[in-house]
Amino acid sequence: MADEGDDRPYAPLVLEALAGHGLRPEVATPVDLLRAQVNDLYRFEIRRLRGRLLRGEVARPDYVPAVKALRLRYLLLSLPRTQWRTSASSSSSDSRVVGCDRI
Repeated sequence: MADEGDDRPYAPLVLEALAGHGLRPEVATPVDLLRAQVNDLYRFEIRRLRGRLLRGEVARPDYVPAVKALRLRYLLLSLPRTQWRTSASSSSSDSRVVGCDRI
């Protein structure tokens, strides 16, 4: 995996987003493993939503907003893997993800 041996902590916003999906990684947990788990959760939920649409449980006009809401819940997937951990040069008091105010 790309970040094997990476001992930089995960960015606080990333940890918050992961916790929202029930994931609480250790520093040694590879980014690729976490991203795959979040991606699997997203795919499960999007397929479940589509199934509800096909069964008539979700009206077509409500489907697109539901998909958009789901994408927002999984916004972490749009963040490059290289930004999931704090930068090597950032201090412990400033461990933000570059370019992200909120995930």
